[in-house]
Amino acid sequence: MASRGVPVHRSIVVRLLATSILVAICAVVGTAWLAVETTTQAIRQEQGRSLADDQHVYDVLTGFAATHRGWEGVAPVLDGLARRTGQRITLLTADRQPIADTHPGPSPTDRRPTATIDPLVGPDPRAVGPYRLAKDERAIMRKWADGVLGCMRNNGVRGEAVEEPTGQLVVRPRPATVGDVAAESCGGVRFPNLIRTESRALDDLGRRITRCMGADPPITIGPGFVTKEISSPKLDACVMSARRAQLRPYVAPPALLYVGDPVAPGEPEVFSLSGDNVGRIAWVTGVVLALTVAFTVVAGLRLVRPLRALAAAAGAREPMPVARRDEIGHLSMVLNDLSERRDRSEQQRKAMISDIAHELRSPMTNIRSWLEAAEDGVTPTDGQLLALLLDETSQLSRILDDLRDLAAADAGTLRIHPEPFRLGDVLGVAADAHRGTAEAGRVRLTTSFDPREPVVADPVRMRQVVGNLLSNAVRHTPPGGTVALRAGVTGPALLIEVSDTGTGIAPDDLPHIFDRFWRADRSRGRNTGGSGLGLAIVRDLAEAHGGTVEAVSALDAGTTVTVRVPARPLSGTS
Repeated sequence: MASRGVPVHRSIVVRLLATSILVAICAVVGTAWLAVETTTQAIRQEQGRSLADDQHVYDVLTGFAATHRGWEGVAPVLDGLARRTGQRITLLTADRQPIADTHPGPSPTDRRPTATIDPLVGPDPRAVGPYRLAKDERAIMRKWADGVLGCMRNNGVRGEAVEEPTGQLVVRPRPATVGDVAAESCGGVRFPNLIRTESRALDDLGRRITRCMGADPPITIGPGFVTKEISSPKLDACVMSARRAQLRPYVAPPALLYVGDPVAPGEPEVFSLSGDNVGRIAWVTGVVLALTVAFTVVAGLRLVRPLRALAAAAGAREPMPVARRDEIGHLSMVLNDLSERRDRSEQQRKAMISDIAHELRSPMTNIRSWLEAAEDGVTPTDGQLLALLLDETSQLSRILDDLRDLAAADAGTLRIHPEPFRLGDVLGVAADAHRGTAEAGRVRLTTSFDPREPVVADPVRMRQVVGNLLSNAVRHTPPGGTVALRAGVTGPALLIEVSDTGTGIAPDDLPHIFDRFWRADRSRGRNTGGSGLGLAIVRDLAEAHGGTVEAVSALDAGTTVTVRVPARPLSGTS
């Protein structure tokens, strides 16, 4: 096998073993060094302190202070926090008098506090004081929110009501990316009027600010503590000072927070590793290293064996052996599937090249024949000849444009440019463009849509979609038949439906109508059956819009093709 000629230094086993040993040595030695050198210092510096735990303690105590007028009853809260963090938590007043402590011992007044608990710094949003709504006001708020949520559901938008600390409800759509437009159109994100409790509290706040400013007339405060006067540093300071003064009777006074290790009196706060501990770390290091080396050798040998089998099968272009139910077995199945898909893709590529060559050869052959006839004097060079040549050139150009669109779709570079338009500006123009062809074939073309209906999509691409559908329907409808174009916005989607009373499509052929270069009757030429690209382009354009296309048909009964794409109606459009 080819793998036998691999140099030793490039062998997977050798490289895996060397890498594993290096990683194990670095990890074990580094861990041992860190354990020996940093354990003593870590224990001296109040071991177990965690920024996350400290922040949790601070948030819980700040929330307690924001919702209580004093510190009575805080002891059980401190005990719960101490059990969670394993730390001693002490609360002192601003003049360092004890409030509560989770462990016995002298109060830590000889060091700086961990933090100061004051809910009026900010102030904390949980400090609502006189702004807390009464029970009957919360019922009014809930009834309003239920009405807004019901309206949003009727419009196809889900939402939720989020309760704020004051009892106010805020209606938000889900997901948040939808925006607040749906809630605004159904009655607003917030309750539209000031509730009684909130109005009284804001009036009191306005009087306090007026006294601070010495203003005349009185200053008015709106929801969100926004003044209607021009903002200034003095006014901002008065608003903050007035809010703190207004909330002060409803919150606990400031307190000093101390978080530390629960060290009993007289117990030393240092810890050093003994010689036995250092020897134990070295012994464990050696064992871990030996186990790592042994495991790496075994794993490497087991890993290389199936890889060699895969390499041999791939070299012989045979199916990969799938004898394992692990990553290697999965890789074998993936490689087998890839090989099958490669063969199918190669066959499809050859078939597509043949179809493209055939489609391009027909107009090119016609153009060459007419030109040779004109050169030989068989056909006069007149307007009729020029019209024929122009028609063949246009057909060739359309085929090339279709191939370009399909190539862009395959490469993922097919771009759409959504913009607002009315259905009549696109669908009406597309219908008018095919009305002459329909009349020439004695086919009745009808439309059913509101030309003023506003949508947001790519108008150029949507006209291309409708044009392809109408062209295909008219071409397959016999004289005396009917082609109907219907469209409209249903919920968030634009539905376009083209029906005909033509020959229909057999059930076995229906799944293939969106395939490229597919025709139900292979014997039909380009002049009667089209290029076979129109419906494929319709599918790619619909998917580029994030939509879908489907077809329903029955032999001798006609075909209906439905395109569904997202299209948000324009609000306020007349």
